[in-house]
Amino acid sequence: MNLLDEIDISRLPNHLAIIMDGNGRWAKKQGFLRAFGHEKGSKSVKDNIKTCADLGIEYLTLYAFSTENWNRPKIEVETLMKLLIKSLRKELQTLQENNVKMNAIGNLEKLPKSAQDELFDVIEKTKHNTKMTLTLALSYGSREEIVNAVRNISDKVKNNIISIDDIDDSIINEHLYTQNLPEVDLLIRTSGEHRISNFLLWQIAYAELYFTDVLWPDFKEKDLYEAIISYQKRERRFGKTSEQIK
Repeated sequence: MNLLDEIDISRLPNHLAIIMDGNGRWAKKQGFLRAFGHEKGSKSVKDNIKTCADLGIEYLTLYAFSTENWNRPKIEVETLMKLLIKSLRKELQTLQENNVKMNAIGNLEKLPKSAQDELFDVIEKTKHNTKMTLTLALSYGSREEIVNAVRNISDKVKNNIISIDDIDDSIINEHLYTQNLPEVDLLIRTSGEHRISNFLLWQIAYAELYFTDVLWPDFKEKDLYEAIISYQKRERRFGKTSEQIK
């Protein structure tokens, strides 16, 4: 049976987030340098974007580069930045053909100027696309995001823009990088690691988590379908009982 036939299109995750892990290990297993693994991983990015758009998933967020990744060897960081620029330039047409809007979250000012320019150019050129919003988490760390939100909210309290009593979930959401995105429904992590790694800590409060041993360069359409089928078999109660949600 075709796995696609097992998916209920009416119950897709509205917001899917993916921790794309395993590029380096994939390259090592093949006897290649880590850079080749990242290159191969970019092909999986393209394929999964298209699959999500074809399915009708409205929001896809990919953990592309974390705040901690800046601590990797300089040559690997430079390679990743060059690959980012190359991929953005190369895949603009794919985004346009699939009616995908590009978005980015994180401390983007830390990116090299050339990467910023390419990123913002793609964001500008795809801003009117409506089928799916693709968000790249770049130089992103959830703890840093939350700290920045607390600082900004505190500054507004100090300057009597908002009162302490006004602070609630919605106020905090408004000060996060993801203020224009819905909460995550399904979080996938590849490569067999069972960690969140400082990714969307606030936004995944009620997300379903799916871990797979498949390395990111090998994560294909079939693997994505399997994750969605697993998601659709779960009962999402949001703190309620099974009887309350029926």
